[in-house]
Amino acid sequence: MKIEKLHHIAIICSDYEKSKAFYTEVLGFKIEQEVYREKRASYKLDLSLNGQYLIELFSFPNPPERPSYPEACGLRHIAFGVKNLEAWADFLQSKGLKPEPIRVDEFTEKRFLFFEDPDHLPIELYEL
Repeated sequence: MKIEKLHHIAIICSDYEKSKAFYTEVLGFKIEQEVYREKRASYKLDLSLNGQYLIELFSFPNPPERPSYPEACGLRHIAFGVKNLEAWADFLQSKGLKPEPIRVDEFTEKRFLFFEDPDHLPIELYEL
């Protein structure tokens, strides 16, 4: 038995329209399908990147806040591979986001930075 690939990442947001704009307009994900699930008072937005389905964005009424600091057990962050980390840092700042300084992974010697989505989910950009 083996896992073939990562299928998707599910994210629950507190402000659906704000998060939808962030993932599509800032990060460049493409909307594959958007449905409103009346019984759950919830939207489900399927997002892809470069033709690969990656994220399910959910809205639920009054979700609890995500513990990020101090870091809690569970999913730490999501990471995306990018080229030209400086350009990304500048782009994120132009969108009003606050990326952390670029750091170097001591084991791979690759550069990376972190920033947050609208609900403070840590997102890492890792230079390819």
